[in-house]
Amino acid sequence: MSDDAILSLVLAAWTALALALVLLAARQLVRARAVLRSARSLGDLIERSPARAFIISPDNALELDSQLVDAFRLEEPPHTLDDLERSDVLPVEEIGALTASIDAMRRAGEILDTTLETSEGRIYSVRGELTGAGGQPGMILGWMIDISESEERKRRLARRLEQTESALDSLTHLIESAPFPMWYRGPDLSLGLVNSAFVAAVEAEDAADVIARGAELIDGSGARSAREGAIAAIEEGRPYSRTQPATIGGERRMLRLVDVPLQSGAVAGFAIDIQDLEDARFELAQNIQSQRELADRMAAGAAQFEADGSLSFYNQPFAIMSQLDSDDLDEGIRFDRLLDAMREAGRVPEVRDYPKWKAERRDWFTATEELIEEDWILANGDHLRIVAQPLPDGGLRLILEDRTEQVRLASARDTLLRVRSATFDNLFEIISVFASDGRLYLWNRRFSQLWDLDETWLSEHPRVDELVPAMAQKLVNPTEAAQVRELVRSTTSGRKAGSGRINMTDGRSFEYAAVPLPDGNALVTMIDITDSLRIESALRERARALEEADGVKTEFVANMSYELRTPLTSIGGFGQMLAAGYAGELSDPAKEYVDAILQSVDRLSRMVDRVLDLTRTEGGNLQLEKERVDLAGLIKTIVKASAPRVVETRQQIEVAIDPSTGIVNGDARRLREAIENILMNAVNYAGYNAHIRLEASGDDHHALVTVSDDGPGIPEAEQAQVFDRFHRSSQGERGEAALGLGLPLTRQFIEAHGGRVELVSTEKEGTAVTLFIPRDEP
Repeated sequence: MSDDAILSLVLAAWTALALALVLLAARQLVRARAVLRSARSLGDLIERSPARAFIISPDNALELDSQLVDAFRLEEPPHTLDDLERSDVLPVEEIGALTASIDAMRRAGEILDTTLETSEGRIYSVRGELTGAGGQPGMILGWMIDISESEERKRRLARRLEQTESALDSLTHLIESAPFPMWYRGPDLSLGLVNSAFVAAVEAEDAADVIARGAELIDGSGARSAREGAIAAIEEGRPYSRTQPATIGGERRMLRLVDVPLQSGAVAGFAIDIQDLEDARFELAQNIQSQRELADRMAAGAAQFEADGSLSFYNQPFAIMSQLDSDDLDEGIRFDRLLDAMREAGRVPEVRDYPKWKAERRDWFTATEELIEEDWILANGDHLRIVAQPLPDGGLRLILEDRTEQVRLASARDTLLRVRSATFDNLFEIISVFASDGRLYLWNRRFSQLWDLDETWLSEHPRVDELVPAMAQKLVNPTEAAQVRELVRSTTSGRKAGSGRINMTDGRSFEYAAVPLPDGNALVTMIDITDSLRIESALRERARALEEADGVKTEFVANMSYELRTPLTSIGGFGQMLAAGYAGELSDPAKEYVDAILQSVDRLSRMVDRVLDLTRTEGGNLQLEKERVDLAGLIKTIVKASAPRVVETRQQIEVAIDPSTGIVNGDARRLREAIENILMNAVNYAGYNAHIRLEASGDDHHALVTVSDDGPGIPEAEQAQVFDRFHRSSQGERGEAALGLGLPLTRQFIEAHGGRVELVSTEKEGTAVTLFIPRDEP
């Protein structure tokens, strides 16, 4: 091969090698640029990272990131942990804790994870791990992150959380201790939480029992109303309030229920007992109404104006005195317009400058005086007394009093005094008035004429002591004049009334009386009773003669009763013989005639016995045969015996005998007649279809028997006479009742036993008679 060929091959090889090296260099350059870009990116990332790197060698040599040196405000980087301790960046205890953590990390191979707080209060999170970098075991690569702000936020959140928990506990305790029911409803509106007041209100065992039963404050259909309140609160998006009654502790109370919607869709609520408020509101309304009614009944007119001058209240007398239309008053007429309207009605005085006069009255609203009083004399002669009272709120209270009558009375007073003097002088009585000091203050002409006293001397108002000698000369017994003096003294000083009688020397007799007067004086009146004494004497004589005549009449009735018993006995005996067939067999009509004769004899015998009993009781000669009487059995016998008469009148008898009726010690026949009389009296006078009730009861001292009916009753004017002998009622007279002996005998029989009879009757309502029968002898 020639040299040229060899040279060409060598050049070609070198050229190929050069091209290969150029390509390899280009590739390395691209890689270098990529590594540089990555390094720059990593460096920029490290620069911007919140974590700053540090390295601790096995011999505790320290390398800190430059930014970390600046953050610690060190003049030059520390080379060991001791240098860092001497720099006072970290407190001694923090350095000690860091050293202990590093030693533990190297021994156990764990990751370093702790925090450091600088002397300036900055907090760093320290994390590191063993890397073995540079082929040195125990080499630590770590990072420090400034977490001061996050720690501060964490501390603030912890404090807020603690405060929130404390507030929540307090709120929970407040809700639980609240004296009114509170509750919480979930989104499904079922109860999820209630307090103790709610539990007590629904009378449950505990809150769990309330929630389990779904108990509501409002019972019955009100349970739906409770949910409807929660629904209304959710729909309106604001608290929903309503007032409803509920039964709490067995008592009906008025509650104000409030449901509050929550953002979660739940509802919280509470109930406040406003029963006392409702009662107070009702009482206030009643009081206001009462005050208004009282104001309307006042004789004085009253009106009240607001600060703006509008009328807010008036009573009827004000409307009458002002003579204004009630429509204007009801609409709240203003003060100025009211004065104008009253002027048009002639109810204000006529003045020359009315605008000035009205302006002065308008100033009453701001006057400093507590009360302003005026007298208005109207054109028609009426007199009005005006009292204006400014109110603290700027309003005005106005009082109108019509004094027209008082003025007229005052003007007539002098006339009345003159009339009084003329009247006194013409009175039949002798009048004298003594003052509290004993002086003669007032007298009439008869006084001076009786005692023959000079009017001129009497006009000097002598004392009663000075009048005594002149009076003594006119009296049969001169010492009686001193009694008149003492009577005047006791009446004026002791305020005690007194009376007496004196006899004059001319044969006349006078009765005198002294009464205290409200002004402290004493009024002494004397009246001539000479003719009255004569008439009284004549009446006594007449009364004595009437008593003697009544005795003769009573004796005559008693004798006649005895005389009637003999023929009655004979008639009854022969009648019984005829009925028994002694005169032969009688025909049926004859038997009826004999039965009628026997019934009439029996009836007439009872009448005679009653008249005899009546005369004996009046004379005090009634003899009682005392024995133990079972009143219950006696009453049953009487009711049974009255059955035919009750059936005849279609009446109903209701008998109520209490076990306490018991036994009494008395005359069985007289007690039977007494009870029978009041029962038959009710039967005879109550009328057809009447209802009669017979009641019997008793106590340790008395037995009580009461017969009441729903008949026409007894007129009040006649009630005092029903117990009089032979009194005949204008109603219901029948048979023996027409004689008027039943009730008088009843009272005398019961009084003979030591008891009493009471009658209560009301016209058109009925009558009740009660017998009080003693258990033992009086």
